[in-house]
Amino acid sequence: MDTELLAQKLAAWIKEKVLAAGCKGVVLGMSGGIDSSALAVLCRQVFPRSTLGIIMPCHSIDEDKIHADALARQFSIPTKTVVLDGIFDALLQTLPDFKSDPSLSRLAQANLKARLRMVTLYYVANQMQYLVAGSSNRSEITIGYFTKHGDSGVDIMPLGNLVKREVGELARFLKIPREIIDKPPSAGLWEGQTDEGEMGLSYESLDRYILTGKAPQELKSRIEVMKAASAHKSMMPPVAQF
Repeated sequence: MDTELLAQKLAAWIKEKVLAAGCKGVVLGMSGGIDSSALAVLCRQVFPRSTLGIIMPCHSIDEDKIHADALARQFSIPTKTVVLDGIFDALLQTLPDFKSDPSLSRLAQANLKARLRMVTLYYVANQMQYLVAGSSNRSEITIGYFTKHGDSGVDIMPLGNLVKREVGELARFLKIPREIIDKPPSAGLWEGQTDEGEMGLSYESLDRYILTGKAPQELKSRIEVMKAASAHKSMMPPVAQF
């Protein structure tokens, strides 16, 4: 689909879903990354006076907030900054420490950050009668690269049918700043964290497999295992039928 037409259709879809829900606008997290930046611009186009971006640093690198602020200024997107460092630290001090494997502890803490952001967005949305828009893309959804009840805890996912490459094309059409488009994708969960490093594969190879079904057998098997292991993230909890 032509990128201009795609942008128009996505903006119209966002408006349709918000109005159908009887809501007044959209709230979304702005991380300074390409996905949330593209989403913010689309929302701003269709709800120029009722789009609100929430910047939620949680022991994040300064660059992320700098990029989110720059995007907001360029496109006149109203924002609020909610610093979650203190809440995150207080929860870690309160929650039990099971002295688990360090990698599992790091994952649990990363998921906690994502879920704190979800709680923040819904607190704002409930007060303003807005829908929460999420910026997950098809590549991430396919392999479960998101936090259950965290960044997946949203009302609408406008970019959910676009692979990462297509989000990039959309971002260039929308004139997202180059420094946002060109930086390595990262959820900003810990110092030096990148999406591709954590996934163990490149977006390019993942996108190609999603769109064409073509990949070396080892990569294909890895992706299918990730899809199967994360399938529960996209489903309602099982209910006992007795």
